[in-house]
Amino acid sequence: MIFLQLFWVYIKIGLFNFGGGYAMLSLIQDEVVDKHGWISMQEFTDIVAISQTTPGPIGINSATYVGYASVLNAGYPLEMAVLGSCLATLAVCLPSFVLIWIIVHYFTRFRQNKYVEAAFLGLRPATVGLIASAALLLLNDENFIDYKSFLIFGIAFLLTWKFKVHPILTIAVAGIAGLLLYG
Repeated sequence: MIFLQLFWVYIKIGLFNFGGGYAMLSLIQDEVVDKHGWISMQEFTDIVAISQTTPGPIGINSATYVGYASVLNAGYPLEMAVLGSCLATLAVCLPSFVLIWIIVHYFTRFRQNKYVEAAFLGLRPATVGLIASAALLLLNDENFIDYKSFLIFGIAFLLTWKFKVHPILTIAVAGIAGLLLYG
C-alpha cells in the first residue's frame, strides 16, 4: 500500500510542479510531513539542506530520500526501501517528461498565440510566490532563524550578487561560517 501511496503523491507533486524544485517544496511538505507523516519536519528541513548541496534537482533528490525513508519507516527491508526511492523518483519525473514531450511536439504551432503567451506571463509571478512560500516554510519553531543566520544570508547574497562569487564557493564559505558561528 505504501508503494501506491508514494507513487500517487509524487505523481501529483510532479504534475503540479511549476517553477522547479523550490516551488514544489510547500507541496512536498504538505504531502509527506503533514498529510502522511512519512517524515518529521526536522527531517524535511534536513532533506532540503542536503538536496541543495548534492548534484541534481531538489525535487528529485527529496523524492529519492522520502521514498527510501518512508518505505523503511513502514517496516520494509532495505531492498524494498531502495525500490521506494526509485519509485518516488520515477513518479516525480514522469509528469514533467510527458508534459515536456507534448509541449515540444505542439509548441511550434502555438508559439505566437496570445493566450499561450498570457498563460506564461501568469505563471512567472506564481512561481516567485511558490518559491517565497517554500522559504517561509523553512522558518519554523524547530529551525528559528537568528541574527547569525541573517548575517550568513547577507554575506552570501552580497558575494553572489555584487561580487559575482561562484555559488559553490559561496556554499563552502557559508558552511565554514556556520561551523565557526554554531560549532
